[in-house]
Amino acid sequence: MSSISRRHLMTAAAGLAAATAAPRTVFAQAAAPAPAATAAATGPFTLPPLTYPVKAFEPHIDAKTMEIHHGKHHAAYVANMNTFAKDNPQLATTPVTDVLGNLGNVPEAIRTGVRNNLGGHANHTMFWQIMGPKGGKPEGDVLAAIDRDLGGLEKFQTDFNAAGGRQFGSGWVFVIVDKSGKLSIETRPNQDSPLMDGKRALIGNDVWEHAYYLNYQNRRPDYLKAWWNTVNWAKVSERYAAAKAGTLGV
Repeated sequence: MSSISRRHLMTAAAGLAAATAAPRTVFAQAAAPAPAATAAATGPFTLPPLTYPVKAFEPHIDAKTMEIHHGKHHAAYVANMNTFAKDNPQLATTPVTDVLGNLGNVPEAIRTGVRNNLGGHANHTMFWQIMGPKGGKPEGDVLAAIDRDLGGLEKFQTDFNAAGGRQFGSGWVFVIVDKSGKLSIETRPNQDSPLMDGKRALIGNDVWEHAYYLNYQNRRPDYLKAWWNTVNWAKVSERYAAAKAGTLGV
């Protein structure tokens, strides 16, 4: 074999080795803990722990999605709020409901950031709370309100899923509850919260792609249907009672 051929062979082998090694480096970096997850633990805002394993909702929501959704996306909102609170401590000492209900009082330089990140924190805190592995069905006062205001459980779920499917891009679909206990379906873009309008969410489903894309890709309607298997109706009943008593927070 000529020296030129040997050089070509060695060069090609080196290139192949580099190409083979590169993806492993990328994956190793991707698997490292997100800085936000670590930062979320420090400061007045905290990431609420899940009360169930990340695999609790399989096959409806996969464990990896739950792990990323809670431990990275929600953690990032918390970490960002802790950053804002360093120079604006009033953000941490004022109830979340009051901050989001009076965004005009937030310094303009950080107002959009607070809207997005505190809204995301509030929405996700509610989201984890109303989910649970035991599922079940609505009953009692909640079922009566669904029948009265939303046309019964089947129509309600159909209309809720349709509203979530129509939400363009990222956002949420909510069931709003007022102090009289009346229910209605509303959507919000991005991480906007009903709290920004002085309203309270009984339940809400996250239709950002990070909530479902690993398992469902672009099949958002399938995710919306499957999500009902994760709803903790006992917790929803508690929220309904709190709303009527005027004590429901996020």
